[in-house]
Formats: sequence, C-alpha cells, structure tokens
Amino acid sequence: MKKQSQTPPSIPDTSNWYGITPPISEALPEEADLVRTKKLVDVLKSCGIFEDDLELQHRYDTCHFLNMVTAKVGGKVFPFGSYNLGAHTKGADIDALCVGPGFLERKQFFTSFYEKLKAQKEAKDLRAVEEAFVPVIKLSYEGIEIDLVYARVAQRSVPQDIDILNDNFVKGIDIHCVRSLNGYRVTEEILRNVPNVFTFRLALRAIKLWAKRRNIYSNMLGFLGGVSWAILVARISQAYPNASASTLVTKFFKVYNMW
Repeated sequence: MKKQSQTPPSIPDTSNWYGITPPISEALPEEADLVRTKKLVDVLKSCGIFEDDLELQHRYDTCHFLNMVTAKVGGKVFPFGSYNLGAHTKGADIDALCVGPGFLERKQFFTSFYEKLKAQKEAKDLRAVEEAFVPVIKLSYEGIEIDLVYARVAQRSVPQDIDILNDNFVKGIDIHCVRSLNGYRVTEEILRNVPNVFTFRLALRAIKLWAKRRNIYSNMLGFLGGVSWAILVARISQAYPNASASTLVTKFFKVYNMW
C-alpha cells in the first residue's frame, strides 16, 4: 500500500502579534472612538487623576534624590510600579528598586545605607522592614511616600546602561534579591510588550479608577493589585493593537466578562 505523503503544518506568521495569540482586531479608530476617548480624558481629569507639571517635576526630583544618595555607594535607582507604568494618581507613593554593587550586602543596605538616608534632611519617617516578604525601606521625601527595595549584582559597580531584564542578573542571587528585581522587571516587560504605550496608560488609569471606586483594588483584601490590573489591560492592548483608549476600556469589560 502506497504511503500517503503528509503536508507539514504551516508555521503561523507572528510578526504582527504582541502576545501569544494573534490580534482579535487590528481595526483603526474611527472618529467616534476618538471623541469617546476625549470624553474619557475629561472624566479622568474631573476625578483628579492627573498630576500637574509641578507635581510631576516633584516626582522627578524625588527619584533624582534617591539616585544621588545611591550613587555614592556605586548603585542606581529604578522606579517601578504605577509611576514607571505612567499610570499613577495624585499623591501616590513611588516604588523604587535600588541596585547595588556586589560588595554592598543586604545587611549593609538596612544599616549603613539606611543611616545615609537618615542623614539627608529631606528624608523623613524612615522605617526598615527587613522581615517583609520583599524587605523594604519606607521613607517620605517632601510629602511623597517611597518604598525602596534592594538587589545587588555581582559587579564592582552598577553600569549606567544595565539591562535588568537580562536573565543573567537573576542567576545565582538570593531569593530576596530576585523578589526585589521582580517588580521592576515585570513593569518593564509590560511596557515593552504593549503595542501603544500611550493608549495602554490611559486605559489602565480608567480601569484602576473603576476598581478603586468599587473597593476591589487591593492585594491585602484578596482582590487584584496594581500589577495584576496592568497585566489584564496589557493583554487587551495586545488583542486590539490599534484601538483607542476608550475602545480598550470597552473591550476590557466585554472580553473578561466572557472569560
């Protein structure tokens, strides 16, 4: 019996994919979508979501302050969380990762480096929480609350162009460093894998406002936290890569309602 030849399965073209599946729709926004997006922005503004230029500058100065103190010991600071995602609200705190050189051990971060921070007149209300799941130094800089976590790399100093997404940085380091690195790595991965950062940020602000108004924005209470909401919105952004922010918000509820 003659053996039938089998056609090898075709390899899908993934060049226009932003996730693990193809887009649901690549339709471009229509005029009505842009009008709805403008209305969405107006609603967010009326709710006091956006910071003005002075408040944004203050956040920049806060990060500069952290970098200045950290640079004295050969380290570097990377904001992450909602501030890094560009979806923070007025008065929100700043999550920051301090990456230090190999000689700066974790114990020194919570002792000698803690004292360096304490010596800065701008730093107030310092607390070292070493026993947390992710050990953290909490402080306030001129009214802005900061959560500072620590990880070190096996180098004498931290390169200015360091790529923390490189998996080599998490090989062979202690679990506390891995957990500290995770926050920044996740937010950077999200930003690198959404097709349009601007529309993603706007849609995420709207979804976060909705969740907070309904008191379901809280890890501690068993609901989703900030990074979980960001991942959900990012997936919708991948599924509708050309959609406006208002369309992403609508699709967010339609898609996850079906799930």
